[in-house]
Amino acid sequence: MSRNADGTLLIIEGFYPRSRAMTHVVRGNPQQPLRMTTSDPEITLQAGTFADAVAAWRAGALEEARARCARLIAANAQDADAWHLAGILETARDRLSARALFERALALREDRNFLVSLSLTYDAATEAQGAFAALERSLAIDPDFPIALNNLANLYSAQGDFTRALAAFERALTLTPDNAGAHYNYGSVLLASGDAARAEAPLRRAVALDAGSVNAWNNLANVLIALQRTDEAMAALEHARTLTPESADVLTNLGCLLRARGRHAEAQAALERALALAPHNASAWNNLGNVLVDLSRIDAARASFTRALELKPRFANAWSNLGNAHKHAGDIESALACYREALACEPGSIGAHSNYVYALMFATDDGHAIRAAAGQLSAHHEAALLAQPVAHATVPDAARRLRIGYVSPDFRTHCQMLFTTPLFEHHDHAAFEIVCYSSVAKPDEVTARLAAHADLWRDVREFDDARLAQQIREDRIDILVDLTMHMDGARRLVFARRPAPVQVAWLAYPGTTGSAAIGWRLTDPWLDPVGAPGVDDQYTERSLRLPDAFWCYDALAPEIEVNGLPALAAGHDGHLTFGCLNNPCKLTDATLALWAGVFAALPTARLVLMAPPGAARERLVARLSAHGVDAARVRFVGFQPREDYLRSWAQIDIALDTFPYNGHTTSLDAFWMGVPVPTRMGRSAASRAGLSLLANLGLPELAAHTDAAYVEIVVSLARDPARLAALRAGLRARMAASPLMDGARFARNMEAAYRLMWRDWCERAQPVNG
Repeated sequence: MSRNADGTLLIIEGFYPRSRAMTHVVRGNPQQPLRMTTSDPEITLQAGTFADAVAAWRAGALEEARARCARLIAANAQDADAWHLAGILETARDRLSARALFERALALREDRNFLVSLSLTYDAATEAQGAFAALERSLAIDPDFPIALNNLANLYSAQGDFTRALAAFERALTLTPDNAGAHYNYGSVLLASGDAARAEAPLRRAVALDAGSVNAWNNLANVLIALQRTDEAMAALEHARTLTPESADVLTNLGCLLRARGRHAEAQAALERALALAPHNASAWNNLGNVLVDLSRIDAARASFTRALELKPRFANAWSNLGNAHKHAGDIESALACYREALACEPGSIGAHSNYVYALMFATDDGHAIRAAAGQLSAHHEAALLAQPVAHATVPDAARRLRIGYVSPDFRTHCQMLFTTPLFEHHDHAAFEIVCYSSVAKPDEVTARLAAHADLWRDVREFDDARLAQQIREDRIDILVDLTMHMDGARRLVFARRPAPVQVAWLAYPGTTGSAAIGWRLTDPWLDPVGAPGVDDQYTERSLRLPDAFWCYDALAPEIEVNGLPALAAGHDGHLTFGCLNNPCKLTDATLALWAGVFAALPTARLVLMAPPGAARERLVARLSAHGVDAARVRFVGFQPREDYLRSWAQIDIALDTFPYNGHTTSLDAFWMGVPVPTRMGRSAASRAGLSLLANLGLPELAAHTDAAYVEIVVSLARDPARLAALRAGLRARMAASPLMDGARFARNMEAAYRLMWRDWCERAQPVNG
């Protein structure tokens, strides 16, 4: 059973660790030492033989134990306990044979312990009904039998029925409150059900009662990882390793945690060691795949996720992660299919659902379809929270200083910094108090730079959704800004709790969250033309259009100079080089078909693309060839640090935009490096980003409404080297003089938008004073 999208292993065991479970149900009361339960004199004479058989089994001398058990049965074929012990000894070798032996014991005596043993011979995935029936028979004999209750709870959990599982565990705990295994299982299922906060206490109780339980320490670490308390999680894992240095499960979780800390080489080593110890550990394969994605080894990552799914076909996290790997490789249709599989396996996976919603924007410019998918997510995951009444203890004073809260996992070296930096640097702190809620896993110098511009900076990486929402409420935030929406690290269930009276989506992408908890979204007149039919119907939020642009950009790399036009450089013979350094997931068939017209008209032009090495590049070359673009005209660059990536634009004359998801940050980077980006606009805001950028640069003529117009614009520009050279020489200055880089102007526009939203709330508010 997996814990979350990063694949951290969750172990669910029986009432006792499985290697010990049957020891306690061989004969008599499971809470007492083994003893004979019959007064038959002949069988009493065999008691020593039975005890010796059990002792041999416990010592691992299975053949001796089987021989002793056989002598017991030969002496008295009516000894139900001997048949039961024979079944236990056979279980590891052949569960069907063991089942027959247990049934023979039960034919002699209907015993609650025998029935628990019988239940363990059924596969929980394919034979659950047999296991349920055996456990129900056991509980019919003794409704307060804690082992049967516990194993019944485990079975419910394996079926995904966490409500019944937790109820059974709670009943078992009332009967055996000091049983470490019961606390362990209860905490583990709470974690599996998504309630990490409640899982901590029973798992801490489990390690207090049994400090040597490696599995309890391991799952306690899982809980702490889920709660973002990574230092404590690392301590728990290190303690587990002192108990069992070569535990594959502990090494799997250690690899996951090392990855989260950016220690990828150590993470890979830990996971590869885990797999050497346990090659069938699906979670280790899944976590290794995540590390390989981070290292841009996409082919190896996909193979790793695929192996995890071969071992565990209904592994929702592995399906979602395989979808992410396909997206990185540029195969958006396969990514969407994987997210659908993840949701079929685990409908409650909000991470897989958000991945699906976000990926859909790369596949279509149908904003209404995207809204529908986002709305389904909200209905499934947020409905219970949205149904709860909320009241805000705030003063509806339209003119007072407002507290603006920004929520993000990306206050760090990340493309988001190019947009938050100019805004934060220019906020009017006399009128607006700026509070940032940062869940950055590994803060860096950008984190410190942004924090310097906040009135209050909260590191909330260890806060779960409920705790973060409560903190926001206690901070009396007036307007809460979601900077992530459905992208990685989203906190949808924080916003669903509506901790602030006004909640707004901005920056992640110009689309919709689909959530009734978000009242507003920011946009601009080019992304969403005023009065255009159906435009505002694409969003669940009210759209507030900033007067200039949705973005304000700071390249944060002023020392990198713009070079001359590459086509005019020595050795290029005037041959033009097109380029697209967008994520490969944007290179849809619609995009490649669009570009095909350009290359057909310009047979000597070349193309530079960004994609990971291996199958992703091979697939792109094959797809381009199918559109008539010869492989010899295409070359690749890999994912690079920002400065190296910006320098890659020096070899490109014209950037080709993508459709239906236009370049956003990538296009701004191209403009900054002097490279024009003609665009093909569509129906969704994401497919009109190129128009918004070009309009703000005073170059709307480079935006096309149709495929044919796009090809005509690009080809015309390509055949005019003088115009291209002039654009290259002047684009950076044009950008610097435009609203796209006027931080002070943008901050005033944002603040005016916040004030308008606030006035609207004040007019409608019924506040709770306090």
